[in-house]
Amino acid sequence: MTLNRLIRNVYYFLMSVLSLPLSGRVTPEQLYSYVQLFKSNWGALESHCGVIQLGLATAQTLHHPTLPRWDACLAFERLLLQALGDSDFAGVLRQLLSLMKPRAAKGEEGSSSVYSLGSRSGEEECGPDELLVLLVYLYSLVGEAQTADDEEEEEKVERELIGALTLVITRETELSPLLQKLTGCGSIEELTMERAHTAVEGVFDTLRELSHARDHLKQLKSVYTASDGVHQAMYRPFLRQVLEEIFHPDRPESPDIEHMSGSLTDMLKTGFSMFMKVSRPHPSDHALLFLFLVGGVTPSELRLIREVVSAHKPGTQVLVLSTRLLRPTDVPELLFTTQRLVPDIGV
Repeated sequence: MTLNRLIRNVYYFLMSVLSLPLSGRVTPEQLYSYVQLFKSNWGALESHCGVIQLGLATAQTLHHPTLPRWDACLAFERLLLQALGDSDFAGVLRQLLSLMKPRAAKGEEGSSSVYSLGSRSGEEECGPDELLVLLVYLYSLVGEAQTADDEEEEEKVERELIGALTLVITRETELSPLLQKLTGCGSIEELTMERAHTAVEGVFDTLRELSHARDHLKQLKSVYTASDGVHQAMYRPFLRQVLEEIFHPDRPESPDIEHMSGSLTDMLKTGFSMFMKVSRPHPSDHALLFLFLVGGVTPSELRLIREVVSAHKPGTQVLVLSTRLLRPTDVPELLFTTQRLVPDIGV
């Protein structure tokens, strides 16, 4: 939907610049052809090079060979989001399990070839990399599902998922860079069932830890808005909630946003606050806000920051700092294949 809106906006802008009649349906081919018209007008090209680059990027994205797969992944992500409020976590996991179940593709009479929904043969089928992204998404929302009556059932489904994902990986014809790092194998010939199974078990150990990432929070623990019968269930990004809390006009004190005392006066105020009400500095007190995101930031999060600040406090400047610029595929790589810092606690 966002991509469709983007391409239409770029199209209408180009049409207004070129003074051409508008048509009802916008296609990548149309964008390509209209951008070519700027070749003979260097002044217009220089003035509008930004939107032209945006139009070309949009058209190239729509022609990308993996776009059908990402569309299918996004559609299933929406289905999982709606299912979270209607069933327990085991039931939601079973829906994801259906993507991993191998299926038989009948070929000529007397022969058949078996492949999984994760194989690279289907353009609209989720491969192992996409399945790992969906697992990360689902386990980050595990607290939003209905309470399970039987924990053994959830463990049983997890074991089935581990087996199914192991099978999907071993039936790949070529290992992606993520799978190479995950399994420690440079080629599919080196990969064994045991190595794949061990790697997938490690993935689920990390996913279980991920499901408790917000347990220590008091107010910003949930990133999910359940369906109310009129509106569909909605994912509320954690970053959006933090920014809305910071720029809320009532300036509430959030228990999850802590002011770190940096001077003796601040430390004394913190001590007195145990016995009396002391007003603490609020992040929105200043015209410049430094926002540092540890681990990385995605382009969509940068856009989200701009939208929230413009809507709540337009005069505020926000300087966003981060360790890296992330793509969606970077998330499973950082979670599952990166050696994270183990603090020395003297044990």
